[in-house]
Amino acid sequence: MPRDDYQRQLESLREDVLYMGEVVAERLRMGLDALEAQDDELGQEVIDRDDEVNQLYLELEQDCIDLLALQQPVAGDLRFIASSFKIITDLERIADLATNLGGYAAEARYEVFPDVDVQRIGDETLEMLAMAMAAYEDEDAEGCFAVAERDDDLDALCESASEIIVRDLIEKEAGDREEVEDLMGDVSRLLLTVRDLERVGDHAVNVAARTLYMVDNSDELIY
Repeated sequence: MPRDDYQRQLESLREDVLYMGEVVAERLRMGLDALEAQDDELGQEVIDRDDEVNQLYLELEQDCIDLLALQQPVAGDLRFIASSFKIITDLERIADLATNLGGYAAEARYEVFPDVDVQRIGDETLEMLAMAMAAYEDEDAEGCFAVAERDDDLDALCESASEIIVRDLIEKEAGDREEVEDLMGDVSRLLLTVRDLERVGDHAVNVAARTLYMVDNSDELIY
């Protein structure tokens, strides 16, 4: 019977980590929607509800500690618990980045740089997160590598967006310095948005890397 209880605890941990992934993805979507609509109320909701994610993290952290301390797992079970602990840390950090997006929403004026498609970048990060969590759920090593490969596309999108912002700023400065000064707040927010979304992608890769370690005892994607 104790062994049955232990297996149920492991399965419960997996289900709870997947649930946390769903919550975090929802908050990221809300942050992106708030940006697109310049909806400060929605942005504030993302910020206010971050405590829910933090509480989830603390509860799952304690679950992992209890399993390690009380059950003394070995081999595959040990890798599963350790990887789950690392994964919830990355999920919590993605939620923090979503709150950043919520904070930018009130003053965002991304129409000033129409060639920068923030929503496309955001959609890419959401897809990467979904892929990473699916790989965790299915113990899919190939899916882990697919997430890492997808990160190259995201990095290219973010690099292109940053180059467009800087190029447009230089062109505007050549024409009207006063206009450039008025735009500096928008430039800073947009560059921060791109940076934060790129970091979301990095955390999604971390989830995939820890999943690969869990499944195949491989540290190939851990860096």
